[in-house]
Amino acid sequence: MIESVSTSPSFQRRHHSAPLLKEREKYLAHLLQIGRDGKQVQTVAAYLIHIVRIMELVSLHPIKLSEIHEAGVRWANYKGPERRNNRPGASSPFAAIARQWMHFHGCLIFPVKSPECFDTQLAEFRGALESRGLASGTTKNYIDRTRMFLRWALARCGDLSLLSLEDVDDFLARGRKAGWRLGTLSGYCFSLRTFFIFAEDRGWYTWGIWRGIVSPRLPKYTELHKGPTWADVRRLIRSVNSRTPTELRLRAQLLLFSIYGLRASEVARLRLDDFDWRSETFGVHRSKRGGIQQFPTQYEVGEAILDYLQHGRPKCASRFVFLTSQAPYHPLSPTTMRCVVVECMKKLGIQSAPRASFTPTRLRNPIAEERKLLERDRGFPWTSNDPLRGGLRKI
Repeated sequence: MIESVSTSPSFQRRHHSAPLLKEREKYLAHLLQIGRDGKQVQTVAAYLIHIVRIMELVSLHPIKLSEIHEAGVRWANYKGPERRNNRPGASSPFAAIARQWMHFHGCLIFPVKSPECFDTQLAEFRGALESRGLASGTTKNYIDRTRMFLRWALARCGDLSLLSLEDVDDFLARGRKAGWRLGTLSGYCFSLRTFFIFAEDRGWYTWGIWRGIVSPRLPKYTELHKGPTWADVRRLIRSVNSRTPTELRLRAQLLLFSIYGLRASEVARLRLDDFDWRSETFGVHRSKRGGIQQFPTQYEVGEAILDYLQHGRPKCASRFVFLTSQAPYHPLSPTTMRCVVVECMKKLGIQSAPRASFTPTRLRNPIAEERKLLERDRGFPWTSNDPLRGGLRKI
């Protein structure tokens, strides 16, 4: 088997003369089978010889992590004919390869850890995500998915440095068997790939696991809009027709949700300074990728917001557009907006697609979604006489 790793006679001689040849060959064959690069396998093979020599192994037996750490320190301090250079941190790859090899043969003894043992790493990971400006909900999803994987892996290998791509594959296969949808699997792949990139930068493990995590391909258009039909959206907006401050506020919010497809958090962050009534535009602080996106103020939306500002919004110093209707006045929270929309939809008997949640996001204009599907089926964009054209102009 060593011959398939390298054709060098001196390389083959060194490996045939070292102890535990079969055990080393079996592990190297495993690495090649799971797709490791040939040069990477050669490096591992060279380290295995040093591991056997430094640890004085003539047979494999249960070994503690502390023994591997001590051997790594001895290797880092060793100066002799077997060592060509002495680089700082040389003990890290030595110890990592030794752990992986021992774990592969079931000889590694590691201390029992609690599910909270990864809290420090997850806290650092959270800080890195937040520094990138990700939305709080996105950061929470990344952390929750990663924590779920690490807790599952804890019972399997017990240490972050022992994780491999096979562990990730088995975890995702378990999810598929449990009925996870493609979107769920894709979310886990994105989260775990991001985590392993971060972990590699921190030196928590040595292999590029993240390179092998491939998300399932999601069809761009699998079905019609998951939310209610455009007729139901119009019916929902028409149902809010009284002149009370609460309904004036709700009508303006519904139009922002449906016409512009804004999220509740984005609507909650709107400020009076974001609206330029002279140029008929307004800016939205986007939740996903940050930054401010400018929109033209559609007629119905502008009229509804002005109506609320003049007759429904409390007179106070706050610069936020949508405020609570009772003192002390403060910005309306995204959760409150969602609850109000859900209550209105259920009151009118408006349904979403199966397994689709009732949220303001579901009010995003289905006309645009149907138009995209129509373009895909026809093979060309819609024309001026398309029945869907202009569907967004009037409610």
